[in-house]
Order: sequence, then C-alpha cells, then structure tokens
Amino acid sequence: MQVVWFKRDLRVADHAPLCAAAAAGPVLALYVYEPRLLAEPDVDARHIGFLNEALDDFERRLHALGLPLLRLHGDMPALLDRLHASTRIDGLWSHEETGNLASFERDRAVAAWCRQHGVAWRELPTAGVVRRLSDRDTWSDRWMRRMTPAPLPPPPRITAARVPLAGLPRAPTAAELGLHSTDIEARQSAGRAQARQILDDFLAHRVTRYRRGMSSPLSGAHDCSRLSPHLSFGSLSLREVVHAVWRERARWLAQPPGAHAQAVLAGLKSFESRLHWHCHFIQKLESEPQIELRAVNRLYDGLREADYSVERQRAWCRGETGYPFIDACMRALNATGWINFRMRAMLVAFSSYQLWNHWREPGLHLARMFTDFEPGIHWPQVQMQSGVTGINTLRIYNPVKQQLDQDPKGIFVRRWLPELARVPLSLLAEPWLMSVAQQREAGCLIGRDYPAPVVDHIVAARHARDAVWAVRNKPEAAAEARRVLVQHGSRNPDREGRRRPGRKVKTKADDGGQMGFGF
Repeated sequence: MQVVWFKRDLRVADHAPLCAAAAAGPVLALYVYEPRLLAEPDVDARHIGFLNEALDDFERRLHALGLPLLRLHGDMPALLDRLHASTRIDGLWSHEETGNLASFERDRAVAAWCRQHGVAWRELPTAGVVRRLSDRDTWSDRWMRRMTPAPLPPPPRITAARVPLAGLPRAPTAAELGLHSTDIEARQSAGRAQARQILDDFLAHRVTRYRRGMSSPLSGAHDCSRLSPHLSFGSLSLREVVHAVWRERARWLAQPPGAHAQAVLAGLKSFESRLHWHCHFIQKLESEPQIELRAVNRLYDGLREADYSVERQRAWCRGETGYPFIDACMRALNATGWINFRMRAMLVAFSSYQLWNHWREPGLHLARMFTDFEPGIHWPQVQMQSGVTGINTLRIYNPVKQQLDQDPKGIFVRRWLPELARVPLSLLAEPWLMSVAQQREAGCLIGRDYPAPVVDHIVAARHARDAVWAVRNKPEAAAEARRVLVQHGSRNPDREGRRRPGRKVKTKADDGGQMGFGF
C-alpha cells in the first residue's frame, strides 16, 4: 500500500507524488486535520472554510479516477500507527512543505515514525523551493529547471488500496475544530474549476491592467490575478500557472506588434516576475525556519518588543486607528480575506513604524485574515516591511498621502467607513481637521463616531526612522547585513529568475515582490 499524504497540494494534475505512488502499488489518498496545527495562532475559520471547499472539489476529482479520499482527524504519527497496524504501509508519499514551525516539527515526528517502522517516506519538491539549499547563487537556475518540464497529467490508472475504516477518527465538524471565529461570506470560493476560470480570465482580459491596477485597493481586487489562495492551497501548481503565462506570451509574440500586444506582454512580464518572487520568498523560510519567531537580522531583536501596546494593536486590528485609509484597508481585509499587496505592505509598515509595535503579533493577525496565507511568503515580507532585515529600503508610508494617491475620490474609504460618508472630500483623509461645526454637519464627531488618530503619524514616523537607523549605524551592522544578503538576498539584478549566460551573479536586497500573497 502506498499512502499519498495531501496537504497544501489539493489537485490530481501536476502531482508527482500521486503519479509515482500510483505506479508503485495500491494507493490510499489521505488528508489529515491535525489538532496541533489547527491550534496554531495563525489559523482562522476562513482558512478552514476555503480548505473544506477545496477538499470537496478535490475529492470529486479523485473519485473520477477511482480513488476515494480518506479524511481523518488526529496527530499524524498516531494515525500512521493505526493505519499500519491494519494494512501495512509500504510507502509514504508527499510534497515537501515549507510551513510554520509546528508543521516543521510535525514532519520531524513523521520522519522518525517512518524510520522506526521501516517505511520509506518520499518527499518530492514543491515548485521552485529547494530543500537543503547550500548556495543561493544556484537557486535561480534551479527554479528554471523545475519550471521548464511540462506539468504532469493525472495518473492514467490508480488502484485504490482496501483499508478497514472502522474506528478511525474521521473528519471533524467546524464546531469540533474549536476555532474562536467564523468563516466569512465575502471570501473567495475554492476549487480547481474556480482557479482555472480565474487564471483564464486574467490572461484573456485583465493582464493588460495588471501593472497599473495592482497598487490601489479600488482596482486591485479586479486587476490583480486573484490566484493566490488557489496556489496556497494547491488547487493549481505554480508550474501550471508559469506554463500558462509562457503559452500566452508565445501567442502574443507571434501576433503583429501593436499597443495592445505591448500591454499584454508587459503585464505578463510583470506577473511572471511575481511568480519568481513567490518561490524566492518561500525559500527564505525553508532555509531559516526561525524567521517566523525572530528577526532575520539579529541586531533588530529587542528593537520594539518592550514598547508593544495592546491598545494600539487592538485599534489597528479593528480598523479604528483614526487614519481613514489604514482603517478602510483593514476593515476590507477583515471582511473579505484579501487586500492588494501594496496595502498589505502599508498596514504592516504603519503598525511597525507609526504604532511602533513588534512585528510578530500584527503578523499573526494578518495571517489569520489572509485567506491566501502562505507562511513562507508572509513572515519574510512582514519582517521586510517592518525594517528588521537590515538590507532593505525603509518604506514608511504616509497614510494621508496614500489615501490621496490611491483613493483620490474617497470611494474606497466611504465604502468601508460609512461613518465618514458625509465628510467633505477635502477633509476625508484628515477628518480630525474638521471644525466642530463641520463635524456636526457631517454627522461624525471625532472621538465619538470615528476615533481621533492614535498617534501623530509625522512625529511617530520620524522617531521610528531614527530608531531603525540607529541600529543600522552600529559598527557590527555591516557584517550582519552581509550575512543576511549571502543567505537570503536575490542574485539577479533584473528579477529573481534565470541568470543571463555569462553575466556575473550579483547579490542584492529584494525590495520587490508582494506583501503576503496578494498579487
């Protein structure tokens, strides 16, 4: 019996472990709800809702191949014990996973169980992430070698293993999972059909608006790809998306040149670069799992921890900071599970600089709110936007200027902050400047109907900049920054992709990419 352990790879196409297991013997398809992982502080009911929809769709696709999906609830080593006792496991197959530290420790326990019982566990690579990478200089070429082969078709034949199921702990209900939150109606729907439809629509209709539209929350929801949760849960493989982009690019390169063709090709190039960055950031967590808990640049440990404010954190989480654009973005995220990448960066930066809160707790809130939460992208990006890498440009966003730039007519802010609906547009980005008479006329008293600013953003930003630069100016800072660059920095000066033949590799800080996964 060959057990295929599915995690964040819920598809039958381009699934190397499934194909290899099907060729080796009868297959048991297994998904496990793991109590320890579900109890982690980065989990939210919206993740479980999306997961369950994806699993339902995946189960139907497996069934079409003649293979049932066994969903169990429990700790993986204990469940393997019970399965092995009833029907001998001859092989365990899965994709390599770059998850949080709890999943890393779980994998160690599974590996120990396999060694103890003489079961070969074959973990096959996921996308462009390289396990036990010894040299970042080789990573870009490895990414290209991983992406170049055509995506695998589903196995032509699968023999299902016969396993006694009596007494096995089956999939729990939502209530049994014990999550202290509820799923949200406005999040994206899951499943491979949804993912394929979104990909096809993006490449056919939206890619020309991608570069210009991705920065604003007004246009980002429509002009971004919206593939991130499907990639995070594995309804599509990254290689499938890369090949779809390459096919579309080849098609347009064969067309007569023109303005539309140029716009398509520019959008495809921008999108493909983010597919490279996707793996580049996950590689950071794969190479250094402790990034989840401590600063990648050790000099920044302790920078903000002693000044952490529960009150400021609570106001930020609820969208009640008194800065309309910050609050509108957070309320939109809390309600829908998605916000575009630039606004994700702004939210983290505002928490880290103006509110001067340590990045860990705000990062956990965002992890719970992002339906597309991907630990390997999330934690390196949270650190980057918090200014604790020591190698990246400090990006301290002015929340007033961002509102004027990204929402000049106030459409987005008024949508998510109805209490400001009657505030004059000229004062909408700074409603605290309204006179008492203007507040009464707008039906919005500052401090009652809408909060006063929790901090003076100009003064707070100046203090934060000085504090971060004080660390950067320490005598030992250059050596530590070099260490971070060597271990994690991008090697390609144009993008994180294939190196040009004969071109010297350069190490550089990676200021590009997406905050979280909202590309």
